[in-house]
Amino acid sequence: MIRIMRGIHSIILKVILFPTTFRKRGPRPLASEVLTCHLAQRKLPPWTSFCVRYSAIHNDQFGRSNFNWPVQGANYHILRTGCFPFIKYHCSKAPPQNLDFEDKFFGTLKVINLGLPCLAYGLGSLMMISASETVQTTAGPITVYFLYKEREGAPY
Repeated sequence: MIRIMRGIHSIILKVILFPTTFRKRGPRPLASEVLTCHLAQRKLPPWTSFCVRYSAIHNDQFGRSNFNWPVQGANYHILRTGCFPFIKYHCSKAPPQNLDFEDKFFGTLKVINLGLPCLAYGLGSLMMISASETVQTTAGPITVYFLYKEREGAPY
């Protein structure tokens, strides 16, 4: 009986957290491509903050928390964290600088906290998402989510 209940509980969680698990999908784009395409599609905004579902992408930026990201001649400081079932990106246009210390610091914090704040952030994000946008990638369209609708061209 306990095994059956665990199995049912597991299926319910998968349906809620990973709805795409139950349908066949084609190739998934790299997280880095979604990031680049989103920034380019938004015409290189001064800042943006968005979430993308883990299940929608291949996470090629695993372990990276704070880093520079060049896009079409512009540089962005990326603050990235897992917020299950999403990956959260905060991007600010800024000149390149050495972010190795910050990257290691944030990574260490996540390990020390066992990722629990990231999980709480993700579950909170599920309840607060109020807008979405489709980003075109080489693997097809991907939906990115926003906690609030961003005004295009807004300085901050």
